[in-house]
Amino acid sequence: MAMELDVFVGNTTIMDEDVYLLWLDGYTVSDAVSMRMKSGILEQSGASQDVLESDTMDHYRTFQMTERLLHNPSKLVNQLLFQIPPHRQNMLIERYYAFDEAFVREVLGKKLSKGTKKDLDDVSAKTGITLKSCRRQSRALTTMMMMRMRMMMMMMMNGLLSACFVSCRDYAAIVFFANSRFETGKKKLQYLTFEDFAFCAEQLIQNWTLGAVLQKFQPQLVFLLAFNTLSFFLPSLVCTALRGKLQVFNEMEGSFKNLSRGLVNIAGKLMNNKDVRDLFIDLVEKFIEPCKSDKWSLNDVRLFLTQHTNSVRALDAFKHQAVWERYMRVIQSCILKMYHD
Repeated sequence: MAMELDVFVGNTTIMDEDVYLLWLDGYTVSDAVSMRMKSGILEQSGASQDVLESDTMDHYRTFQMTERLLHNPSKLVNQLLFQIPPHRQNMLIERYYAFDEAFVREVLGKKLSKGTKKDLDDVSAKTGITLKSCRRQSRALTTMMMMRMRMMMMMMMNGLLSACFVSCRDYAAIVFFANSRFETGKKKLQYLTFEDFAFCAEQLIQNWTLGAVLQKFQPQLVFLLAFNTLSFFLPSLVCTALRGKLQVFNEMEGSFKNLSRGLVNIAGKLMNNKDVRDLFIDLVEKFIEPCKSDKWSLNDVRLFLTQHTNSVRALDAFKHQAVWERYMRVIQSCILKMYHD
């Protein structure tokens, strides 16, 4: 019996973004077909389930063949095997190197090494992200670490990565924490999100380093100078300025010595590589937790830290006002970002 077939020949590689996302998320072909059916695609296209399954399998094979090119994005642009329009190339790269915040929060501050990869089973179980997706994100983050910021910026300028790709701030935070090894996994810090840490990393990079995100955190020596002398002068200056302005003035006055000394002592620990890793724990234990215990509002915290920073201007004998303000500017920004449930 004669059969009629409609044949279309072309050289542009067809890639469905929705199927690509399912593949990136680690779903099997069977799971992807089920999810596509639930979206109503059969009713919209008039296709059968067999055709949908064949289409999904074809997409998955294509993505698997292009993955090796995605490991080095510049190769994707220069290869001739797949005819992929530039806007599709951008989509493939951006999506492949995108990450789930829950995943990054779990690995933040850890070396992206073989030891970390062995823990991916636990990360998958804890976050609900498929193991395949965890492996892909771990590999992508390792690739970004190797590519370094300069290459990433060159790729953006050449149009390989658009502005909506992993933002430079987020990427810098991941690299910064991986190199500086700040403690982020302790129980007291579990309430903090990746966004909290990314914001704080931005403050540290801009104010406490020489500007190189790949350089380990090393504050200048002047941070060690004379901060302890402030403890003798700040109480009267700050309390006088805040009287009648804080809802928790009595609580603040009673705990001022401990809060102020805690902030000053943190500054004194910044030159010790071992101690500096505990920066965020110190902020939580020495300031945030005591303030929460006394029911300080966010505005109370902001007023206190602002006055605590500015009061040194009245001390003519203190010769390190610029450094103190530089230090407190970062501490205040981080504490205000971290002060939430």
